[in-house]
Amino acid sequence: MIKLYDGGVYLVNGTEVVPEAEAAKVETLTGKSPNKEEAKTGTIAYGILKEHNQADTMDQLRIKFDAMASHDITFVGIVQTAKASGMEKFPLPYVLTNCHNTLCAVGGTINEDDHMFGLSAAKKYGGIYVPPHIAVIHQYMREMHAGCGKMILGSDSHTRYGALGTMAIGEGGGELVKQLLEDTYDVAYPGVVAIYLDGKPQPFVGPQDIALAIIGAVFKNGFVKNKVMEFVGPGIKSMTTDYRNGVDVMTTETTCLSSIWETDEDTKAFLEEHGRGDDYKKLAPADVTYYDGCVYVDLSTIKPMIALPFHPSNVFEVDEVKANAKDIFAEVEKEAAKVAGGRADFTLSDKIVDGKVVVQQGVIAGCAGGNYTNVVEAANALRGKSCGYGEFSLSVYPSSQPVNIELTRNGSIADLMAAGAIIRPGQQRPLHPSHHPELPEPRRLQARQRPDGRGRSHGRAVHRRNRRQRRCPDLRRGTGLLGQRSGIPLRQGRLREARLPGLQEGHRRRSRLRSEHQGLAGDVSARGQHPSEGLLEDHGPGHHHRRTHPLRRDLVLPLESPRPCRIHPEPPRPRVCRTLQSGRCP
Repeated sequence: MIKLYDGGVYLVNGTEVVPEAEAAKVETLTGKSPNKEEAKTGTIAYGILKEHNQADTMDQLRIKFDAMASHDITFVGIVQTAKASGMEKFPLPYVLTNCHNTLCAVGGTINEDDHMFGLSAAKKYGGIYVPPHIAVIHQYMREMHAGCGKMILGSDSHTRYGALGTMAIGEGGGELVKQLLEDTYDVAYPGVVAIYLDGKPQPFVGPQDIALAIIGAVFKNGFVKNKVMEFVGPGIKSMTTDYRNGVDVMTTETTCLSSIWETDEDTKAFLEEHGRGDDYKKLAPADVTYYDGCVYVDLSTIKPMIALPFHPSNVFEVDEVKANAKDIFAEVEKEAAKVAGGRADFTLSDKIVDGKVVVQQGVIAGCAGGNYTNVVEAANALRGKSCGYGEFSLSVYPSSQPVNIELTRNGSIADLMAAGAIIRPGQQRPLHPSHHPELPEPRRLQARQRPDGRGRSHGRAVHRRNRRQRRCPDLRRGTGLLGQRSGIPLRQGRLREARLPGLQEGHRRRSRLRSEHQGLAGDVSARGQHPSEGLLEDHGPGHHHRRTHPLRRDLVLPLESPRPCRIHPEPPRPRVCRTLQSGRCP
């Protein structure tokens, strides 16, 4: 059961919810009349915001964050913009992860260029670089940076670490640029809504089920829009910290500004297992605290949930979908017709076969799904069973290498593989199998044939589905962003003839293949010889650069840096689960 309170509420002693209209009850419980303005300062959110506010008033906040995080879709533009605006170093810990554009088939070395740009930026400006396949951005921040009383800004919408006592906000790249330029994040003081958790989740009800139930209750009515969700109540203790993380990261879909949770001994144990016990402190609301609203959640009543297109708020209980799939899917198809406007057809009804819903693909992944607890639950459910050998496929993406290591040690990975699941490295965005007959062909580059058949004109690649010519930055210049020569080639000179027929002439005419990404790396490599130089060939002007063999990461990462930086510091192994929701532990 989920209940929304109209108007504000008082929380007394962390357990008693009193509607504002019944404020006299507070005096009965505490022996004194409540002061609303004073009680507003008793929220956990108020204390953290006040500590990070640079303004003289709490009405209009000017926030400076403790750390920031970006992934490979966003950090290139952020760093380039900050550099162009005069940035000389990262003034705060800035984590650059590579968990979004790692497997996408876009042709050439576009993704790799971005990754190498991130590496060179971390070396030049003193950042923290997390290579591809090592960790999902948010799991890395949980394991390595989130702590009680901190604030973190990320250029990903699901930047949420409230279960670890950190108020985190996901914003556009411009706000991260401001922090890099030592400016502030300016926002009016937000409302704070209590999310009062009571009871205990039922077996086989996961954190995503809890999150979807809350999202379904508050999204459409804007109940928590641009507000802080503060999780309180006795139900918190029924969840492990890893379970709480799975709920917390989904709060973005409610349209809230940020989230924060009460912390306890389980939070402390999580941080200690990751070598950061000093980052723990007890966070709890005051004895009498005023909230701008309240969402009461009885955890024991939440059932397995499913979200249907076109937003996570379009939620149903799984039992309801199984019993009434035809009508529910028909409503979704009507909504799809409105969205498509006749430009495309969308159907779910064809997934109903013999009165049952057919599932074609299963994915356990991302910043919410790939958590340790989720994967162990899946292993418990599939142990000794099979996924079958038909159309259905199951892919599992553990959220970080430490999580993957622990799952391997305790046998969960073996159980999943024996059941037919495919285990993949940590990614934020899993891809569909490219061989699936119903999927469109991968995006490719094709040559625009000139009349003489000599390949593309002016050395430019043409996208297969977009015939406009797309020029790569700095394609024909021999210098990078800083006007210096780079020691690390970021684009391969020769591409396979089978994929790009007719481009050989274009490659021969090109003096060098370099992008603006090389500029930052050039600054680093210009300071001295590094261990990877033996892997590269530089034939000087008139020849393209190419790798003599694949660039080995173990030779690239230890490059000396002009500023202190960290490149994939290996976190300690995560804590082995004690007792999961299913009542079993490997």
